Amino acid sequence: MRRIDLIVVHCTATPAGRDVTAADVDLWHRRRGFDSIGYHYLVRLDGRIERGRPESAVGAHCLGHNARSIGVCYAGGCDERMQPADTRTPEQRRALFRLLSELKLRYPDAQIRGHRDFAAKACPSFDATKEYAGL
Repeated sequence: MRRIDLIVVHCTATPAGRDVTAADVDLWHRRRGFDSIGYHYLVRLDGRIERGRPESAVGAHCLGHNARSIGVCYAGGCDERMQPADTRTPEQRRALFRLLSELKLRYPDAQIRGHRDFAAKACPSFDATKEYAGL
């Protein structure tokens, strides 16, 4: 099994209210030349958690950190003008908290961080490091 010391939270950078599936992201990522969806999990608007890559597989979501991380993404992250915005639904908030809590149980040494902590972008459109510091 891979050594995991990082859980990176992402958004799909799609407008609020637009449901996105793991199959959608898989298609987008394949079009960009990836082997498959780059994330390990996707949280849909209604809080359903869909699996992407197996946790045992290296992701393709955070340059320079993929080998030792798990990628978690939620559908949304932009307002109607496509500007960064925390668009998480109450169901997504609960599902993300539950999923991240479960991942921390499996990987107790892993830090939870936002993609923006590693790249010059707004993703995931909220401060994941601060929000999940207590997990």
